[in-house]
Amino acid sequence: MLTAYRWELRKLASQKRTYIGLGAASVLPVIFVVVMALQTGGPYDAPLGHNLRRTGIALALVLLTFVSRFGAQLATALVAGDIVASEDAGGTLKMILTRSLRRGQVLAGKTLASFTYVVALLVALLITALVSGVIAWGFNPVTNFSGVPVSAGHALALTFAALGLFGVPLIAVAAFAVFLSVVTRNSAAAIVGTLVYALAQEALAGLVHLDFFRHYLLSDQFDGWHGLFQSPTEWTPVIRAIWVSAIFTAVPLVVAFVVFRRRDVAGE
Repeated sequence: MLTAYRWELRKLASQKRTYIGLGAASVLPVIFVVVMALQTGGPYDAPLGHNLRRTGIALALVLLTFVSRFGAQLATALVAGDIVASEDAGGTLKMILTRSLRRGQVLAGKTLASFTYVVALLVALLITALVSGVIAWGFNPVTNFSGVPVSAGHALALTFAALGLFGVPLIAVAAFAVFLSVVTRNSAAAIVGTLVYALAQEALAGLVHLDFFRHYLLSDQFDGWHGLFQSPTEWTPVIRAIWVSAIFTAVPLVVAFVVFRRRDVAGE
């Protein structure tokens, strides 16, 4: 599995689409700071948006609200939705399966590579947001959702935790993209299907005004990090984001592995 994982990372590093999402994640915070510098207002109604122009630590957290609605899913789908289907389209999958690697190991390596890309996206966003935000507004305390000031150092640690928690449902999106990549054998179908999947959950959350239903949609788990910035810490959304996302990750991956292991590859 580790052998397959290393090869998949090498392939990702050689593909242009890999850098599209990373580039967008790196440029977005800079663009946001420039736009804020050119206007007097701001998205102060966004979660923790009242901290903008007071501290640069809040920039990455504010941006999470915007990227959670479409951008993060798109960047993830571009890579995860292509990772198996491209092998089918290029006719190279049968070559991989003739080597001394089991099918499960091959797909596990591809899946881990997709998850690694999700982590890389968030790291790119975090680094550029911190650098550009601190340069623009300084390294100052953050006022959390409860109106309690949080020291800059503590807020920075919570920001790392928030990005990690945000990555959990994003990995679930990547898992669904891998599933579609295996089942459809078509990159475009997998990418578009993943976006439809994410947008459908957003639509359901907006149409069904029941908190019980909405809390168990994957889309709602992107806001789980809000619990970290309350006093005292609200652990319910944090824990729910982890286990709900784990279910949304496990189910499509199990199906993908079953389909992939039974697949008939011509010339294999």
